[in-house]
Amino acid sequence: MPRAFFWTSFACAALALTACGPDETVAADASPPGPWSVSNGFLRDDAGRALVLRGANLAGSHKYPPYFGFQQPDDYARVREHWGMNSIRFLISWAAIEPEKGQYDDTYIAEVQKRIGWARDAGLLVVMDMHQDIYGEGFGGDGAPKWTCDASNYEGYSPIEPWMLNYLNPKVQACYDNLWASEELHQHYAEAWRRIAAALADNPAVIGFDVMNEPYWGSAVMASFEQAKLQGFYEEIVPVVRSAAPDWVAFLEPSAGRNLGVATGLTPFPFPNVVYSPHCYDSSAEQGNGFNPSNRAMLMTKIAALNDEALALNAALWVGEYGGTADSAGIVEYMDADYDGMAAVVAGSAYWSYDEGGGYSLLNGDGSERAILLDEVVRPYPQRVAGTPESVSFDETTRAFVLRYRADEAITAPTVLSVPSRVYPDGYSVTCDGCTYEKSAELLTVTAPPAGTDAELTIAP
Repeated sequence: MPRAFFWTSFACAALALTACGPDETVAADASPPGPWSVSNGFLRDDAGRALVLRGANLAGSHKYPPYFGFQQPDDYARVREHWGMNSIRFLISWAAIEPEKGQYDDTYIAEVQKRIGWARDAGLLVVMDMHQDIYGEGFGGDGAPKWTCDASNYEGYSPIEPWMLNYLNPKVQACYDNLWASEELHQHYAEAWRRIAAALADNPAVIGFDVMNEPYWGSAVMASFEQAKLQGFYEEIVPVVRSAAPDWVAFLEPSAGRNLGVATGLTPFPFPNVVYSPHCYDSSAEQGNGFNPSNRAMLMTKIAALNDEALALNAALWVGEYGGTADSAGIVEYMDADYDGMAAVVAGSAYWSYDEGGGYSLLNGDGSERAILLDEVVRPYPQRVAGTPESVSFDETTRAFVLRYRADEAITAPTVLSVPSRVYPDGYSVTCDGCTYEKSAELLTVTAPPAGTDAELTIAP
């Protein structure tokens, strides 16, 4: 997500130009079983525990040359050690990988490898994200290299504000139309992904790959784009990536139309281990109007609907982007509603973004923390659950945290929760029915679950 998010304004214009309108069996692909899997609505580790990814996007500064920002090993460690997050969504660019047709930048790929090594050393799990906005660099956006579209489409192009309306420019739409129609470009895109996968396949920090950020339909009919174009594109790209990294989970986004409130048209995929990866922003807040607390119920209902869509796809839910501007009205209520909505369905999530400066950044321009955001984002959550999570709740006033889950006695590995000292600076107590546990820095490890199948665990100051 670049700069700001104006999907509602975009929707009004888009609707004037375009028309809008489960099977439990999943075929296995040829890949051998890996350490990560998806079942019963959740990511699972090799012990069968539900894995909840909570983290941040790193980073918006990766979108444009030189394709990396200020972040160094200490920044990765900060995400894990200071904020208790266990994951990042790491942005990469097709234009950086293949700047000229058929010419691949091994230096860039090596720099990506180095940074994913930093993530591994910090104890973070990583979802790789091939990012794009406004098609690519030919339009001043990010993502596709210039050579992927006829240069005549770039000539005479003049960007407008708000930036999101540039998607409606016929020149931009022509490049998207060409991308979706060109098998040759699909092969180049898949090869860019394959090279990244081959470079990172041996790094255990990488759990999976987000094939494309916010896919846009060009001049096609928005309502039919997913079934007509996007579904087949995913089914083409995923096996190529898994030919190099068979253990990687596929994080698959709906079209950008989901940001307009249009339910996804994706259907279950012919391969296993899929995570449904939409984004979740409040449209009014993203237009600069601040967040109206009366929108809380609507935002939480939206997240519940996203979870229903994930289940219909035989997938887990991971909200790949959510966030807000620190100086906007209602930011505390906004982040609380987003978090509570995701907690109610125990969805994974990644805050936008780990950058410095204004807007959605978690850090000020001098690198210090933006406390008003981090005080909302940093909360207790279950990292790995020996069973199936049912709900999570957190009361900001009392700081009482409650995890409910169906314990699985066949899983012998412990349940692990992040309990940030930022939330409990004077320590915390644990209430459960007969469970045993151990406390360590920022973590609570439940070595024996509460009595009974329906387990409940409470943390409070």
